[in-house]
Amino acid sequence: CFPCRETGGLKNILPEGLGDDMRNEFSRQLNLLNREMTEMGNMCKTAIEQAMEALFAGDMNSTKNVILVEEQIDQKEKDIESLCMKLLLRQQPVASDLRTISAALKMISDMERIGDQAEDIAEIVEYMEADAIPQEENLKSMAQRTVDMVILSIEAFVACDESMAAEVIEADDEVDDYFLKVKEDLVIMIADSPEEGGLYIDLMMIAKYLERIADHATNIAEWVVYGITGRRDV
Repeated sequence: CFPCRETGGLKNILPEGLGDDMRNEFSRQLNLLNREMTEMGNMCKTAIEQAMEALFAGDMNSTKNVILVEEQIDQKEKDIESLCMKLLLRQQPVASDLRTISAALKMISDMERIGDQAEDIAEIVEYMEADAIPQEENLKSMAQRTVDMVILSIEAFVACDESMAAEVIEADDEVDDYFLKVKEDLVIMIADSPEEGGLYIDLMMIAKYLERIADHATNIAEWVVYGITGRRDV
């Protein structure tokens, strides 16, 4: 969303020529921040998808991939924090840019938590027997909708699109509804097969982590709205 930001406020307080150079450098760093945020969002998407691949396809190698991606997410958070600090301290951003940079700092915290929770899912799956995991359709649908929310929240940031962010916020109710359906399904499964109660409780934990990931995607979307409008009332 950075190309829409104006940095012309610097021109009036800087010597002729120097202001243009600083604005160009500022724009370059804003574009870099855009790319870094997109890359971190894609890492989150990969982590969730790999965790779900392990759960639903029984590919236990995917759990190891999630751990590696989560480490990359942690490093990317540090890189983006450093870039944001440089923008704030060296470039004297105008109000709209200041909101966007502040929102980015909040968003990477949510993305880091998404990575953590994808890793939590992978760790649960790692100790489950692949051939014993039921193909729970509501859980599959919940997982897919959660991935969609993460992707769309990052796209909303990059596109500086308030309507896309609103779509993410609305989708959180869908994920909450799926969670209730999964919980109802698992209660029935436990009643029918109490000897498999441990497995079904693990699946309930996975559903809860997915619900939390969706909440973080919603937070990201709300920060996108703030970056665009200055509002935090969604």
